[in-house]
Amino acid sequence: MSSDLPYPALYATHGGIWIASPNGEVRGIGRGEAAARAAETPMIVLNAAVTATRLGIAEFSGLDLLELFAFVHPARFAVPTPAGLARTLGLPPPIDDARAPVFLIEAATALLGRMAEPEGWAERQGAWNSAQSLGRLGWPWTRAIRQVLREPSQPERGLFARLPEWDEAGGRPQPRNVQLGDAETLDRLATLVGTTAEAREGQKHYAVSNARAFDPRLGEGRPNLVLAEAGTGIGKTLGYLAPASLWAEQAGGAVWISTYTKALQRQLDFETRRLFPDPAVRREKVVVRKGRENYLCLLNLEDALQGGFQNRAAILAQLIARWAMYSRDGDMVGGDLPGWLPTLFRRAGSTALTDRRGECVYAGCPHYRKCFIERSARASESAEIVIANHALVMILAQRRADEGHPLGRIIFDEGHHLFDAADSTFAAALTGQEAIELRRWIIGPEAKARGRRRGLSARLSDVASYDEEGALAIEAASAAATLLPADGWLGRLGENLPLGPVEKLLAAARATVYARASAADAGYGLETDVGEPDPELIDAAQPAIEALEALVRPMARLRQRLAAVMDDGPDWLDGQARARIEGAIAGLNQRGQLVAAWVSMLARLGGPIDADFVDWLAVDRVEGREFDIGLHRHWLDPARPLAETVLKPAHGVLVTSATLRDGEDWTIAEARSGVPYLDHAPRHVAVPSPFDYANHAEVLVVTDLKRGDVAQLGQAYHRLIQAAGGGTLGLFTAISRLRAVHARIADRLARDGLPLYAQHVDPIDTGTLVDIFRDDPHASLLGTDALRDGVDVPGDSLRLVVMEGVPWPRPTVLHAARKAAGGGSVFDDRIVRARLRQAFGRLIRSAEDRGHFVLLGAATPSRLLDAFPGGVPVLRVTLDEAIARIASRETVARPIDSGGVLSGLAEQ
Repeated sequence: MSSDLPYPALYATHGGIWIASPNGEVRGIGRGEAAARAAETPMIVLNAAVTATRLGIAEFSGLDLLELFAFVHPARFAVPTPAGLARTLGLPPPIDDARAPVFLIEAATALLGRMAEPEGWAERQGAWNSAQSLGRLGWPWTRAIRQVLREPSQPERGLFARLPEWDEAGGRPQPRNVQLGDAETLDRLATLVGTTAEAREGQKHYAVSNARAFDPRLGEGRPNLVLAEAGTGIGKTLGYLAPASLWAEQAGGAVWISTYTKALQRQLDFETRRLFPDPAVRREKVVVRKGRENYLCLLNLEDALQGGFQNRAAILAQLIARWAMYSRDGDMVGGDLPGWLPTLFRRAGSTALTDRRGECVYAGCPHYRKCFIERSARASESAEIVIANHALVMILAQRRADEGHPLGRIIFDEGHHLFDAADSTFAAALTGQEAIELRRWIIGPEAKARGRRRGLSARLSDVASYDEEGALAIEAASAAATLLPADGWLGRLGENLPLGPVEKLLAAARATVYARASAADAGYGLETDVGEPDPELIDAAQPAIEALEALVRPMARLRQRLAAVMDDGPDWLDGQARARIEGAIAGLNQRGQLVAAWVSMLARLGGPIDADFVDWLAVDRVEGREFDIGLHRHWLDPARPLAETVLKPAHGVLVTSATLRDGEDWTIAEARSGVPYLDHAPRHVAVPSPFDYANHAEVLVVTDLKRGDVAQLGQAYHRLIQAAGGGTLGLFTAISRLRAVHARIADRLARDGLPLYAQHVDPIDTGTLVDIFRDDPHASLLGTDALRDGVDVPGDSLRLVVMEGVPWPRPTVLHAARKAAGGGSVFDDRIVRARLRQAFGRLIRSAEDRGHFVLLGAATPSRLLDAFPGGVPVLRVTLDEAIARIASRETVARPIDSGGVLSGLAEQ
């Protein structure tokens, strides 16, 4: 098929490289010729970053079809493959990879054709101005766009003029006390499920039981706590949305639904359309709330558009501005910004456009009343359903409890991650990176530092001129902050030339780590416990404590003075100034608690061990390069602060997951959810999966692979994926082995028509990798922990899960302490069984799914294999036998011996 476009197109995979001329002639070429042609002639490609990787070159400068799609259809997603784009654009997909470059020309022609017909182009507004700006930056698509895009008859309004302002709202009254009846809960569930869906008794029981989390609380510090395990296929999301939405409607309150993964957040956001089909109503009733770092910062974007970004980064800023004009909420991470867009620009980095720590000037920003972040925060105050993540909910729960307005009703989905989320949220780390961030937040830019950071004196200049004591406190805090690490601290520590008491402390910590850490960890992060600390470390601790205490005092005094100014209400204290001071108070409070935790940590050095905490020293490295150094403190049991700061202030909490329990035992689920720190028992709900695992799935433990032999491991993955015809999810415990296996097998599989993608190899974000995998039943995907949980790929796209070995936990200092406190090897076994359950849970996602789960581990202990659902056949086989069973799709297993799930397996 011929085209008016004068450009050739190139398509590269692991299986080959093809080039199409503008008139549609196609031929296969080698990498050398492809690289040479790319350097000489502008060519249309699909994902230039991936194409460069396939060609083995650093950069590919061409006409990226995905960039054109992002310009024409901002805030719209398409799977970034020929088939995915064809479906989105309504075009016939190419019949094979060899015809893909011709399709790229056709798709580009179709996108340009949409701009030629503005009446049917929903995203017409702003395109002309954006195209002119991109043209000045030398964007390759500008020439083609100018031939079809007509100048509008009226001047276009820019992004900052088009964005609506948010409004302040009054405080929300306390929710009414209501008790949900079983019949009305089931009626709401029936409405959500719909009349065409099959009635599921398990889902009904689950929904009615969850309603008890919304009963009126019987006593202070005694939340209605429900622990609910619902097997895959129960319809868990609708099972808790039914009582949650009913309670929010009747009580006039908000329900916070918390997830661990962004994938589930997107799913929840989609499911709420059943509750509120009208988009306008839904925007008021449902809010997705994330941390500040997820949202586009309008001031950062303005800086980038006005010259702050150069070259490719400046093009990215223009495309982000196009997106922002049509975005629902400005969420750049998991929202309606296509996940593949930032990855097209590699090191250009979209993170510079988000709200980086310590940078927001709140009401001092000219775009404050249009800010996506502030809009989301305020919308959540009046919403009925707020969808957030575990870490943010925990932080807000603690803050709201301190303010006397606790989060009353909380649902923790993916509740098996609650312990891990609490572990991260309630930890403390005195590291160089954390300390320099604090210094920058207090002092602001120093020397030749770029950016628009503003220190306390600039942020609170009006307070300083009004309140003398406040001005003195700002001055004292700024002076004390000069004792924190400054720019270049990491280089000085490497040369053993630290400046100031905190840098000297970090230098002593670094020396201790290198003296005591195992050499076997060379190239990666190093750590050691703080037992019997070196005298140099103890000597360095006291001056560091004094420096930190000298900082805490003026920060506390400034916080008091700001509160006094708020109470005085001077004439200049308008709404924006009040918001700015409130932000400063919150920041001072948060950072004051952080510094207090640092002081507490240092005060224990050389003294008796605090049984509630685990302390260690670490040098963080990537491939041997240091990027942070410091002291770390975690709760031995983070469920304790979880119970005190989140559970006890709440009125009702539902913790739910498909894998809460260890077998039939609720003990571990209770322990990891904070129940031991409550004075009453929770309600337990267990609803088994309706799936026929025994006849639809099979677990194969391969026993004849040599452990540590990467060549054998690669051969095993290649043969298994080949036998399954793709549709394979490969899970690894080490990135190095994942990369080694991918390098060995990707080309061979591609030549068989089986594309292989991989985390940490392909320059594509994880969410998009899963979308590509889900979209192509012949594709396979290799990944690490992020893919073991939270990946929902039903149907034929996922029919084989392969784990490279038993997923034992890493033997860190923290793990060793918890293992000793949790029963030794029994503690490890619980972790492994949970990971096996989560990985197996990726395989069967619907009643029609069938597949195999392969564990490449000859020494797998049989005691671990009750992690799999009851009745699932578990066989010990050779690799050849496993391949034969997968190739034949056989699901009828051999008899299992009565002595255990797996006969003859070695015990560890």
